[in-house]
Amino acid sequence: EQGLKDKSFAGAVMGILIIEDIVAVLLMVILSTIAASNQFAGSALIMAVVKLVFFLGLWFLGGILIIPSLFRWATKWLNDETLLIMSLGLCLGMVILATQFGFSAALGAFLMGSVLAETPQAETIEHQMQPVKNLFGAIFFVSVGMLIDFSVLWEYKLPVLLITLAVVFGKTIFVTVGSLIAGQPLKQSLQAGMSMSQIGEFSFIIATLGVSLNVTEKFLYPI
Repeated sequence: EQGLKDKSFAGAVMGILIIEDIVAVLLMVILSTIAASNQFAGSALIMAVVKLVFFLGLWFLGGILIIPSLFRWATKWLNDETLLIMSLGLCLGMVILATQFGFSAALGAFLMGSVLAETPQAETIEHQMQPVKNLFGAIFFVSVGMLIDFSVLWEYKLPVLLITLAVVFGKTIFVTVGSLIAGQPLKQSLQAGMSMSQIGEFSFIIATLGVSLNVTEKFLYPI
């Protein structure tokens, strides 16, 4: 919305977000098996890695060979409405597939979005998706806002403050340092770090997992 997608640091931010989701899946497998059995289950970790490799291989195959060829073949039959429905169907299909494999729904949607970006109709799809994006964006932020309980925020003001500081400063510092180590310029590294100084949707999933396994306090999730 701010026209920053073409900036040099934006690509790094998108890449880090995807890696975060992938690492979070592995962490959830490791931590949940340790919490459930008090021991490290190597087989569960290996299975998670195999599923992840298969899923990313499927995305690569679809993105390079299948879907762009399908769109080129069907160009003469695709009007704006059909293109929108087909694109939404592919995105939601990848979301279902990702959740079935135990990954983030956002990861599935992002991967299919990256596939559709390689099709000849990419600009038309982006234009057609704009009203859908605005509708669901509004619904998401309103629904999340309605979950905020101000009495809980005041009751646990110290944990709220500590978590906020850890996220804002921790992510800024670590992403900036990581980008510098990877060879990025200081300005680009700092821009990437400050762009990521907020919590991700996987944090909600991990907090829910912690509460369901009784390894974290129940007040953590609403915070």
